[in-house]
Amino acid sequence: MPEVTYPTHKDGDVLVNYEEKVFEDVKANPGEKALVTFHGVAHEGSIGLVNTLVATRLLRKGYETSILLYGPGVTMGFQKGFPTLGDEAFPGHLLVNKRLAQFMAEGGKIYACRFSTQALYGQTEKAFIPGIIRSIRWMCSTSISSMAALEPWSSIRGTSKSTLTHGDDPSSSGADRTRSDEC
Repeated sequence: MPEVTYPTHKDGDVLVNYEEKVFEDVKANPGEKALVTFHGVAHEGSIGLVNTLVATRLLRKGYETSILLYGPGVTMGFQKGFPTLGDEAFPGHLLVNKRLAQFMAEGGKIYACRFSTQALYGQTEKAFIPGIIRSIRWMCSTSISSMAALEPWSSIRGTSKSTLTHGDDPSSSGADRTRSDEC
């Protein structure tokens, strides 16, 4: 077996160059918006946590940032806890809930699909973390369609006016629709 002759790493060692800036530090222009969508089940890997961190970073960069919870993503906005709601059963158990609450405390908006809440998960609107805006079911496709209408990024900022966007009030259009397959 080969012998390892170099010293082992210790606390305080630097293993990568974390000071090098590869991308410009993009900040929002006035009025620019960002939408972060969640269509994954709560606690399914780290994607939910990572996306809450991305949304918070966009908010802190000046974007009017919203999170859209739809399909299985609504489960991320449900109150949790054990033995009672709000009790952390183990360290990190409520981390996503805490990140969503922090996002709202900093001025971000979170929308959740009512259709998914009831039809897919048998929950009521009372299941959500306080502050989450429950919205009509077709707002999912309305907000995503508004975002997709922008030109794709051609560089870090791209050529469009907004990096990512959604309508000012995604629940305001299509009030007479009855389809339920958008979420």
